[in-house]
Amino acid sequence: MKLNNNLFLLIIVILIFGQSCKEAETKEVPKETVSDVERLPGLWKLQAMEQKDSLGNWSEWRGGMQGYLLYDGDKNMALHLLKKDYEKTDLRFPNFTDTIAEAALKHLTGSYIYIGNYKILKGKNIVEHKRLSHSNPGDWGKTVQRRFSFIGDTLIVQPVEDKNASLRLKWLKK
Repeated sequence: MKLNNNLFLLIIVILIFGQSCKEAETKEVPKETVSDVERLPGLWKLQAMEQKDSLGNWSEWRGGMQGYLLYDGDKNMALHLLKKDYEKTDLRFPNFTDTIAEAALKHLTGSYIYIGNYKILKGKNIVEHKRLSHSNPGDWGKTVQRRFSFIGDTLIVQPVEDKNASLRLKWLKK
């Protein structure tokens, strides 16, 4: 009889253990996955701007760039690209004047800014920028497309249009 009681007890323990393992499996919380579209909003700081050569090799574009990219999550965006060390100059000049030294004018060409609206083209990982204002008057109102993807925490943006398709910008969230 003692053997039957021990066997009965062993079976009960196995059943309870098995049930608790099964409950633990069903209570496991699935990992949240965030889509690329949901990751896009925020302030991004430029880490690298590169250009692909005819052999497919990437190299730093024009000696290095810096800048910021902002997607507000509500269809508004802004981009500011500048030459590396743009702010490290002794040049000083007034805003909104019609007389400015040639050196200052040349320096100003190292700053590229636009503000606009954006929309994401579903299923394509392309963001479309409708420029509302631009540092180049010829680009006001133009719409451009940018392919985007993520490698870890890095946002990769590449122009779609042929003229700039060899460029790649890498951004880290600020």
